[in-house]
Amino acid sequence: MAHAYRFGIEEEFFLADARSRGTPRARLRAFHAAVRARLDDAEREQLQCQVEIASPPSGDVGEAAEHLTQLRRSLAEIGAERGILTFAAGTHPTARWRDQRPTDKARYHGIMADLRMLGRRNLVCGLHVHVEVPDPEARLGLMNRLLPFLPVLLALSTSSPFWQGQQTGMAGYRMRAYAELPRTGVPELFADSADYAHYVDVMTKAGAIADASYLWWHLRASVKYPTLELRVADSCTHVDDAVCIAALFRCLVRRVVRDRRLNAGMTAASRGFVMENLWRAERDGTRATLIDEARVRAVPLGEWVENVLALIAEDAEALDCVAACNRARHIVAEGTSADRQMAVFAAARRSGAQERAALSAVVDHLALETAAGSKLGPGGVRTSSRRRSDGNGSG
Repeated sequence: MAHAYRFGIEEEFFLADARSRGTPRARLRAFHAAVRARLDDAEREQLQCQVEIASPPSGDVGEAAEHLTQLRRSLAEIGAERGILTFAAGTHPTARWRDQRPTDKARYHGIMADLRMLGRRNLVCGLHVHVEVPDPEARLGLMNRLLPFLPVLLALSTSSPFWQGQQTGMAGYRMRAYAELPRTGVPELFADSADYAHYVDVMTKAGAIADASYLWWHLRASVKYPTLELRVADSCTHVDDAVCIAALFRCLVRRVVRDRRLNAGMTAASRGFVMENLWRAERDGTRATLIDEARVRAVPLGEWVENVLALIAEDAEALDCVAACNRARHIVAEGTSADRQMAVFAAARRSGAQERAALSAVVDHLALETAAGSKLGPGGVRTSSRRRSDGNGSG
C-alpha cells in the first residue's frame, strides 16, 4: 500500500455584481482576462458568470488547503478591483438562468449546441475531486463499490438551498437542476472494463458523445488522468469543508482498493438504494436519514459518518489526513453551507428586509466565507479550534 493516492481538487465558483448581487455584465471580460493573466490554476467555466480553480496533484491535505485558500483570496482581490464578488455555492441565490451567456470556447459552443436551453439552465457549481489509483484498469470495479458512499459525501457538502431567487426547501437543489442534463446521475453498474469500453465505443461512434469526458456522472473514470473523479458534491463555501470531502473520498478509494470484498456484488437494488439516499441527502443535508441496506433501516447521517470514519481509520492514518476527515463530525454538528445560508436569510427577513435584500445578504455572506482561510495546517492538522461568534454557525 505504498501508493501515494495523490489527489487534486477542482472548485467551481459563481460571480456576482457587488452592487446588485445578480449576474455581472460589462466587467466580466476584464475579470476573466485578469484571472487568466495572474492565476495559472484558474480558468473559465461553461457560463460567463462562473470561474474554476484547481489544486495541483498532491499527497498533503494541508498543502491543498493552503493552495486553494490563496487562489480563493486572489479571485476575491481580482473581483474587488472590478466590483465583482466571487463565491462557492451549489447554486446562485439570485441569478436567473435566462440572463446567462456561454463562455466563448469551442468545447462549450459544442455543449451548448447539443444541450440547447438546458445549457443555459445549467447554473450550478460543483466540487470535483480526482484521486490517483494504483491500477487504472481497475477503476470501473472500484467505481461500482464506491457508489454507496456518494450520498454521505453529498450530504456533507450541500450548499444550494436557493434557486432562481427562491427558497427550494432543500439543502442541495443543485443535483435536481443538474439532472436535466443527459448522462448525469449514478453511473450504470458496468460488468467490467470491457463492458464500459464497449459503451463508450458505441456512444462515440454513434455520435452521441465526442469522448468519455461527456459522461457527467456523479463518479467517473477520468479520461485525462489515472484517477477516479468524484463529481457529486456541491461547491463547498468553506475551504476546509472542501478539503474534508476530498480527504474522505481519497481514504475511501484506498479502502476499497485494499479490501476487494467491500461492497462487492452491487446489484440493481443496491444502486436503487444509492439513488434513494442521494435524494434524502439533497433534501435534508446533515439532517438526512440514509437507508442502510445491510441493517434494513434508515439511520441518521451522523451514524453513517461515524461508520465511514471507523472504516477508513487505517487509511486516514496512512495518508496523514485524520483531522481533515474528522471535520465531517463538525459539519454534522454545525451544519453545512446550506444551513448557514438559510440562517442568514431568515435573520435578514426577521430584521425587516425584503426577500431580495435577504438574498443579497446571503450572497455577501457566501463571498466573505469563500475567501476565508483554512484552519488546516501541514498534514491536515487543525491549527485552531476557535469557533466564530458571528451567529451564523460558521466554523
